[in-house]
Amino acid sequence: MQLILKDKNTLLLNEFKFKCSIGKNGSTLNKIEGDKKTPKGVYSLGPLFYRKDKFKNPKTKIKKIPIKKNMGWCDDINSKNYNKLIKINKKIKHEKLFRNNLIYDLLIPINYNTKKPVRKKGSAIFIHLTNNYEKTLGCIALKENDLLTMLKLINKKTKIKIL
Repeated sequence: MQLILKDKNTLLLNEFKFKCSIGKNGSTLNKIEGDKKTPKGVYSLGPLFYRKDKFKNPKTKIKKIPIKKNMGWCDDINSKNYNKLIKINKKIKHEKLFRNNLIYDLLIPINYNTKKPVRKKGSAIFIHLTNNYEKTLGCIALKENDLLTMLKLINKKTKIKIL
């Protein structure tokens, strides 16, 4: 099973077509930290991170991890934890996962630059929520109902192809 980002507004999965938004500056084969572009390629997906206070038990076949208040995703190019889940530390630049806005209430990391992260090649590339399809910093954003539907269909072997 493969998710396909067909264009900047369409994510396909089997017969399902989801409206989405991507990086403000489109997509690229040469991702650079902070360029606001979504990386082109084929990638596996990480586990579902979710806010337990908002979603009791999301239905999915992929691993689920409740988001805690001290969880962050390192986007500090000078850190040995670059592009990894971390416990928040004020000395390290990071994306806070437990937020006041809804965008990270449900999120799936796209395994881009994660195995042996190359500094400055981009970090914290997620599939996450939106309520207005505003362009992202490089992630793919979906409405809540669409992301919940997608979660029911994908499994740990699902890959995403970003064209």
